[in-house]
Amino acid sequence: MPEPGSGTNLVPVPRSVAEGGPRFTPGASTVLDAGPGTEGTARWLRAALGAATGLPLPPPAAGRDGTDGGALRLRVDERTAAGLGPEGYRLRVTANGVDLSGGSAAGVFWGAQTLRQLFGPDAHRRAPLPGRDRSLPHVEIEDAPRFPWRGFLLDVARHFAPKDDVLRWIDLLAAHKLNVLHLHLTDDQGWRLEVRRFPRLAEVASWRRRSRLGHRTSPLWDERPHGGFYTHDDIREIVAYAAERHISVVPEIDVPGHSRAAIAAYPELGNTDVVDTAALEVWTDWGISPDVLAPTETVLRFYEGVLEEVLELFPGEFVHIGGDECVKDQWRRSPAARVRIAELGLDGEDALQAWFVRHFDAWLAERGRRLVGWDEILQGGAVGDGAAEGTRLGPGAVIASWRGWTGGIAAARAGHDVVMCPEEYVYLDYRQDAGEDEPVPIGDPRTLRDVHRFDPVPPELAGTAAEKHVLGAQANLWTEVVEDRQRADYQAFPRLAAFAEAVWSPREARDWEGFERRMAGAHYARLDALGVAYRPPSGPRPWQRRPGIPGRPSGGGWANL
Repeated sequence: MPEPGSGTNLVPVPRSVAEGGPRFTPGASTVLDAGPGTEGTARWLRAALGAATGLPLPPPAAGRDGTDGGALRLRVDERTAAGLGPEGYRLRVTANGVDLSGGSAAGVFWGAQTLRQLFGPDAHRRAPLPGRDRSLPHVEIEDAPRFPWRGFLLDVARHFAPKDDVLRWIDLLAAHKLNVLHLHLTDDQGWRLEVRRFPRLAEVASWRRRSRLGHRTSPLWDERPHGGFYTHDDIREIVAYAAERHISVVPEIDVPGHSRAAIAAYPELGNTDVVDTAALEVWTDWGISPDVLAPTETVLRFYEGVLEEVLELFPGEFVHIGGDECVKDQWRRSPAARVRIAELGLDGEDALQAWFVRHFDAWLAERGRRLVGWDEILQGGAVGDGAAEGTRLGPGAVIASWRGWTGGIAAARAGHDVVMCPEEYVYLDYRQDAGEDEPVPIGDPRTLRDVHRFDPVPPELAGTAAEKHVLGAQANLWTEVVEDRQRADYQAFPRLAAFAEAVWSPREARDWEGFERRMAGAHYARLDALGVAYRPPSGPRPWQRRPGIPGRPSGGGWANL
């Protein structure tokens, strides 16, 4: 049996595709008939597909249904929702036109992405090319995502991505049916969000005076100051643009570690009894700064103020608070931290971190939001029957499991939802091949095939009651050595296309050889049309290499490099 979509080269591969029959060729008189709830997809089709094909796609005239030139009919349909879920869709192309029904507005939109692919790679351009075939194959497609969380992390803290780059990323995620953009907004090396009640976060914490070139053992420096931040209106635009494409934006504000930039702007946030925090600057190096937040009421009130503005700007359900790689040396040396541990009746510094995280877990839950944290938030007795009351995570907390599968498995078994993002599969900053020409090689290779064979459900959870807690997965692009859009494109693609298939397509429909054929048959051409500077299958082009800038091509994450 041929692979679903093998003749149409669809990525990600749909649940089922039946091909064969007369083609449909839309023209100037083809109408776009958008039913209730599909108006947003209709606007997107006219803007994106209309620009690429030159088709006007007018609405039906009064008393006419488009039978003269055919029609593209969009509907939200209860039967589709019942059979395929809210993000599922049915797409039927015949000689008379296109019928697209979705289980919700989101389902219609994902079906429209498939329709765009059926038009051919040139449908992903911004203007029509002369003499190109605009006909559509006769197909019937039923499709739905395997997971509700299909995410991508963009680290804008280490290297800032201008607002227009973020909007472009949203379009690229939509083209691959990914529906979560995780923005890593704060870290030791920069703070990227305007907070009006704390203006020094933008004035001081948003830029560093220089940046290491390559891995942190490199002797090379870029002496140019680096920085940038998003205003409130920038964020509102990003969130609205994403929402129109059925993508949720999840902000990350790191606590209590990875906070050097914030401490540089507001020294009272640090452990002032053991560090001269007034002398600190935004960190210019990579790795993990030892400077962490002090466990004081002042710090809690400060970050509550930050999060109040975050909640105003990001209306989604989830807020990420980091919680990873919190170096506890300053807490161990700090008399104030030891007093705090005793006052709270905690069992050491790990429990102090768990208490810190639990505070914001409860604070967010009181406001109808859900905390997301890296799997280190499980340290210090955060889940399970033995967890202390002051450190136990609430039932709505979500674990993002990056250090392999262990944290995600433990959290799911304890009843917490999890997002799987193990570094050995889906860390896109890691090098793509063992060849010497890979630019600034970091970590062990994560090949295109590695990403494609990734399954978000580990064998330990498959078929158990805990499997339902796997919300999905996320590919993470950290940007210590990814300095601009071209480098980000190279690191993300084509691996992000393979990841999209891993989180969208049914497990039984995925096939590596078929994926390679569909990539070569059309999807590389789609990425070309979109202007994506991906890594070619044959290896980096000469201008994609970074000779002379040292990386560290072995080992695990940045914590170990």
